[in-house]
Amino acid sequence: MDETKIVSASTVIAVPAETIFEEIADPARQPAWDGNDNLAEAPPGQRVHAVGDVFVMALTKDGVLRDNHVVEFEEGRLIAWRPSEQGSPPPGHLWRWVLRPLDGGRTEVTHTYDWTDLSDETRLPRARRTTSERLQDSLDRLAALFG
Repeated sequence: MDETKIVSASTVIAVPAETIFEEIADPARQPAWDGNDNLAEAPPGQRVHAVGDVFVMALTKDGVLRDNHVVEFEEGRLIAWRPSEQGSPPPGHLWRWVLRPLDGGRTEVTHTYDWTDLSDETRLPRARRTTSERLQDSLDRLAALFG
C-alpha cells in the first residue's frame, strides 16, 4: 500500500516569528490551539530551550502522559519532537514546526507530522488519521490567538 507518511500545512500569520514561537515552545500553551484535540494539558515551566529537552504532556484520552523528546531546535525558528510513552524510547513519529519570518512582521508557519519511521503498529491507524487538514486546524487556531 502506497501512502503518504509525511503531511504538512502552512499559513502566514501577521505576527513576528518570536511571538508565535513562544506559543509553540511552551507546552502548557499548546492544548489551547491543538487542532487534533489530542492534548489535555502540560505542567507549566517546561518551555523548550534545546535539543535533548523532554517535556511531558497529558493526552485527552484518559489523561495518559507522554514524554516528548526534542530532536530539532533553533530558537524562534524551528522545533521538532518525538513523543513516547513515559520512560520508553520514541516509536518513531515526529511533530515539527518551522517558522520563516517575512516582511512586515509576518511569519510563514509550517506544521509537519512525519511517521516515516513509526515502528509501533498499534499507532498506525491514528497516524493515518493525522491529515494535513488536522494540521491546518492547529495553524488556524494558533493564528486566531493573534486576532
